[in-house]
Amino acid sequence: MNHLFIIKIEVMKIKSSIYGKPFLALLILAFAFINNVSASPHPVKSGYVQVNGMKMYYEVQGTGAVDAAPIIVLHGSYMNIPSMGKIIPTLAETHIVYAVEMQGHGRTTDIDRPITYPNLADDIAVFMDSMKIKKADIMGYSMGACAGIQLAIRHPEKVNKLIPVSGAYDFLGWQPAFREFIPQMTVEMFTAMPFAEEYKKLAANPNGFPELVRKLIQLEKEPMAWTDDMKKIKIPVLIIAGDADAATLEHYVAMFKLLGGGVMGDMGVTLPPSRLAILPASAHTSVIDQVDVIVPFINQFIKGEVPKGIFEN
Repeated sequence: MNHLFIIKIEVMKIKSSIYGKPFLALLILAFAFINNVSASPHPVKSGYVQVNGMKMYYEVQGTGAVDAAPIIVLHGSYMNIPSMGKIIPTLAETHIVYAVEMQGHGRTTDIDRPITYPNLADDIAVFMDSMKIKKADIMGYSMGACAGIQLAIRHPEKVNKLIPVSGAYDFLGWQPAFREFIPQMTVEMFTAMPFAEEYKKLAANPNGFPELVRKLIQLEKEPMAWTDDMKKIKIPVLIIAGDADAATLEHYVAMFKLLGGGVMGDMGVTLPPSRLAILPASAHTSVIDQVDVIVPFINQFIKGEVPKGIFEN
């Protein structure tokens, strides 16, 4: 049975303790789910590198042009490489893809340090140095999207193009219902869910899940306020989100405008390099699984291709 379905049922059981509103219980899924979907069973390479005191697990797969930047994929909270599903092997059909498991997730060890977006970004920068990757395209989902944004802010020389999927740049950009729910999060709420057992199958420390949960609950409270930093990002950015995502539509449009988007085309001017893709009928947990929809957007973006108007030759 699909683990996401099981988690939905378990979350509904706690509805009476969450403002008395059953639908808010489902908001926990915005950052807490694991699909039992395997990535490619045959990565080209896998291993560990020492990163800021932790052993970081990674996999490499795919082929691409020799002179093309590789893609580094960053997973969401409570996730790992397999739970990212088909997105990694699909991208690997045309690109060299590095997938990592971040602090305390999957096979990567935890360390005595908070999980923050700047910390995660700095970890990826060290990982790139260790792997001798000078510059890469960065695709991150959810927590990984926010970490990718911070990587572009803190280490701009390492990011060729950025693809944040279902992320945000300001705490106030999250949906109001989700922001109201964050103070109600408890470690026990998460350890009672099926993916707490899933965590043990890959974890470097099978008993480390409660501590990871504590750190990730605190991460949700991090005072994100990166508007001024977003204005300084000069690389092309492809924002991907659902029309019923964890952040508001207004937030994604605001992000796009901070990056120079939102102008009118067909006026004889070159379109801005950044792009915005909103998927219809898509909640936070369904965006990353729509591989057939988002991978063409990503490939077109990385190639720099722009759709022609109907009156263009």
